[in-house]
Amino acid sequence: MAWRETNPMKERVLFIDDLESNLYSMTELCDMYGISRKSGYKWAQRYVEGGVEGLTDRSRAPHSCPHRTEERVEEALLVARGEHPRWGPRKLLAYLKRREPEWAWPAASTAGDILRRAGLVESPRRRRHGPAARRPTVDATAPNNVWTMDFKGEFRTGDHLYCYPLTVVDLHSRYVLGCKALLSTEFAGAQPALESRFRKYGLPRAILSDNGAPFSSPAICGLSRLSVWWIKLGIEPLLIQPSHPEQNGGHERMHRELKAETTRPPAGDLAAQQRRFDAFLKLFNEVRPHEALGQRPPAELYEKSPRAYPGRLEEMEYPGHFEVRRVQSRGEISWQGERLFVSEVLIGESVGLEETDDGVWSLYFGPRLLARFDERDRSLHEVQR
Repeated sequence: MAWRETNPMKERVLFIDDLESNLYSMTELCDMYGISRKSGYKWAQRYVEGGVEGLTDRSRAPHSCPHRTEERVEEALLVARGEHPRWGPRKLLAYLKRREPEWAWPAASTAGDILRRAGLVESPRRRRHGPAARRPTVDATAPNNVWTMDFKGEFRTGDHLYCYPLTVVDLHSRYVLGCKALLSTEFAGAQPALESRFRKYGLPRAILSDNGAPFSSPAICGLSRLSVWWIKLGIEPLLIQPSHPEQNGGHERMHRELKAETTRPPAGDLAAQQRRFDAFLKLFNEVRPHEALGQRPPAELYEKSPRAYPGRLEEMEYPGHFEVRRVQSRGEISWQGERLFVSEVLIGESVGLEETDDGVWSLYFGPRLLARFDERDRSLHEVQR
């Protein structure tokens, strides 16, 4: 039983006064005050040891806690958070365990509590998600099966010039293959930037991108000068659905880290901004643990492609039963003495036509099926992307 709710301290003092009067036995007093005999003897002993002050409530916190996180561990966690303010508890612990594997590191939840007590964690804002859009089917079970590619949103450097970072990531390992500071999103800048990546890392089997320039265009099947070049290299262009950046979610998350670490505030000029990008890539690829990779950095999983970048591009080849036509200066091919428009992005390239039914032909650029052509009414029907 417990003391009456009036005032526990006052009740204890009255209890001791009645006990010292010798008018009541301990059993009678405990019944009168509604407490157990064990509690009665406890407060009597505390009064003997400490007087009236001995009757106050004592802290119930244990004198020692065998599971308490060591001070050096907490300090290391806070220092690491200061160095990497966007890393969460799991990522920080994986990073620190590599540096001090013998230390007794806490659980991620405990590390989160330590960061929260230090005021280093903000409550995340809840986001509403609509129904998921269908993403293109990709095989990312090995390095270089699929690279993802995008432009990080433009911003001005200190000299007031716009910077357009072109980023390339291996989907399997999350290894960032490149981040090039460009002055625009035009083909003239993107093509040599990507060529340097192909020369260094080899060729992927496919590249996944959004529908913006220079990856796609309003041309047939979304072909652009860049994707035509990829097809000639034996790379399959893949496009996410329009207005669905979440279909390239890993790349978008990397962009958030890139923006926070390198552009707030921007560097003074493009060269200085590129140095920031290069430093970020080294940290992201070689140091930063990645939860989807079992808290390993991407560099531990990535390896270069065995498909080397060729010295020169070969002419497209088609099976012997195909009708082969060269795309002329206006994006047209000659068919039975007349002109048939295909696409201006294919000017100078050869396309192949295979008859699949009486008067119906399939139009290919290399292995890529572009459209069905009905020679009876000369209609060209683009295949679904």
